[in-house]
Amino acid sequence: MEAFTLTTPSDVDGAFAACGPDAKFIAGGTDLVQLMQDWVERPKRLIDLDALPLDRIELSAQGVRIGALARMSEVADHAELRRLYPVITEALLASASPQIRNMATIGGNLLQRTRCGYFRDVGFPCNKRAPGSGCPAINGDNRLLAILGGSDRCVATHPSDLAVALAALDAAVELRSASSGTRSVPLTEFHLMPDDTPERETVMRPGEIITAVLVPPDMAGQRSHYLKVRDRASFEFALVSAAVVVTLDGGEIRSARVALGGVGTKPWRLPAVEAALAGAPARPAAFVVAASHAADGAHPLTQNAFKIPLMKRAVVRALTTATA
Repeated sequence: MEAFTLTTPSDVDGAFAACGPDAKFIAGGTDLVQLMQDWVERPKRLIDLDALPLDRIELSAQGVRIGALARMSEVADHAELRRLYPVITEALLASASPQIRNMATIGGNLLQRTRCGYFRDVGFPCNKRAPGSGCPAINGDNRLLAILGGSDRCVATHPSDLAVALAALDAAVELRSASSGTRSVPLTEFHLMPDDTPERETVMRPGEIITAVLVPPDMAGQRSHYLKVRDRASFEFALVSAAVVVTLDGGEIRSARVALGGVGTKPWRLPAVEAALAGAPARPAAFVVAASHAADGAHPLTQNAFKIPLMKRAVVRALTTATA
């Protein structure tokens, strides 16, 4: 790890004043510190946001506002969130280990970098680290990588479980900077697909920080569930995950929102599945029909075609659990 200086501002304005081209913001540090140890990230200055007053969880008629510095464990243990938005707490409890959840923040979780081995090993070229150097994953070890949203520059999956749940909830990310003030970006638009610029992963502008996640109010009859399929039961990233939010009217689905993780270069919403569910009976047979569209547009690589049937089954299981 290279030497760096550490700044610890006590307010947001101080954090912005300390910002510069050679600086990185840090909060829990559970991902950034590892990347620095592996020489993937090499900032000269770190700006510690931990003392900023951005950790409150506030519920109102407008929904819930989760401060960006709230710890994953605090959000997962929040009684009202567990009752109103089980998909959030289920996704968080399926993430990382208890020790990491005690340190990691909500904002940092959304900004964590891919777990693609080629990105995290500086002995390999990687277009995310060094644009134009190539993507050995496309024809290499790609079992865990994306079959949706990839390009000839990058096929790395986004690793966040929480982001998948928030995508299904139509949540938004609140951003703030000294120059642009505060703005809100839908979670589904916050992360970018790689296209020709895989090094650019979000819509955040230089100097911006995440201040909160905004979740719309729950609706009458709303049910939700997060399902994670992985190689082992603990501290493992998803092969496929599914977040579903359905609104029931008796035995019929009034509306549905479905998102997948582990298969896309960003949290992946499934509009064709959602359309097929709207107005359908809340029964497994209807779920199977709708889930047949889950892999629309998929482009499997040499080692991960197994994700296509797996993602369809994951959608059916998540819907079955949510509507039980």
